Amino acid sequence: MSIAVELKAYVVEDNPTIRENLVGTLEELTCVKVAGTSATEDEALAWLEGNTERWDLLIVDLFLKQGSGMHLAQRISRRRPGQKLVVFSNYVNANVRKRCAQLGVDAVFDKSTEIDALVDYCAHQCFRVAHAQAAAA
Repeated sequence: MSIAVELKAYVVEDNPTIRENLVGTLEELTCVKVAGTSATEDEALAWLEGNTERWDLLIVDLFLKQGSGMHLAQRISRRRPGQKLVVFSNYVNANVRKRCAQLGVDAVFDKSTEIDALVDYCAHQCFRVAHAQAAAA
């Protein structure tokens, strides 16, 4: 008997085209199911605080319609074990990676060159969750 694994994600991205393409790609190629999206820091924070048990993966752009992904990462520093925070942005450099690491961000991906790496990361998280569920069964 196999266990159906579903990784619940929340995507914070202000560009509707990128957001829709990202959601479609992750849902098609991995076990990720997107539970919600937003384009602003405040909207994301409100959803995350009201749904602490409803997400496993948070994917955040750095530059948002309102606020920033970096500030959002600071504001949600407390999360359940196993919840992953990922930055997905066009503005990735060594300083951004260092700051994200200081804030406890689990992974950082450049939109222009690392979409495959993000998909691989999500697929690995699906495997990790499936393995943990199988071990607990």
